[in-house]
Amino acid sequence: MELIASLWALLSVFCVVWLVDDLRRQPEIMNMMKVAWILITFYLGPIGLIIYVTSCREPEPGTHESFVAPMWKQAVGSLIHCVAGDALGIVAASVVTAELGTPMYVDMIVEYVIGFLVGWLLFQTIPIMHMNKISFQEAIQTGFLAEFLSLTFMVMGMFPAMYYLMNVWSVMSPWSPGFWFVMSISILIGSIIAYPINWWMVSKGMKHGMGSSHVMGHGGTHSTHSMQHEQSDD
Repeated sequence: MELIASLWALLSVFCVVWLVDDLRRQPEIMNMMKVAWILITFYLGPIGLIIYVTSCREPEPGTHESFVAPMWKQAVGSLIHCVAGDALGIVAASVVTAELGTPMYVDMIVEYVIGFLVGWLLFQTIPIMHMNKISFQEAIQTGFLAEFLSLTFMVMGMFPAMYYLMNVWSVMSPWSPGFWFVMSISILIGSIIAYPINWWMVSKGMKHGMGSSHVMGHGGTHSTHSMQHEQSDD
């Protein structure tokens, strides 16, 4: 299993290198989403790259807005935005708790809290502030519920997978390739579980979907208030 994990990690690095180079030629992808895609490909390797190519990478210049218009791609954009930040916090916390040797239930509590704070503050609040020109307090309130729902559904899939695989494969050390392979699998499972709730939130105007920079800017998120106004105008 360690050999497979090592090969997967090497493949993931190659995928990230290709992605970083490709993103430089994708002006319609927002800056925050570019960061999110890089993180997702670190987490999921070639699976992340396949999702990027099929849901976000425009096939020809000037076609991004129409390419990402289908609802399933809009929901993918919302999911990627969520998973990128949440998983970053969870993985960082898991490294610390693994080194400290804390019980698994403590690990999961800490990982949930850190994952929530990273996703909420860095990947929701700050972009919302810049896009909507609102205060920090207003931005926090705007993104709280969406972040809570998305993360909660994600860990419903991710945490059981982490617990099961780490015990079955006996990989508790963050210095083991197997540890990161388990994280990759768990993040993928968590993403699948969180996809329907992101679809629902996008359909209700609670979260933005996949967007183009000439429409939404480079802040990385769409104004929830604007979405609500658009819906009311309809």
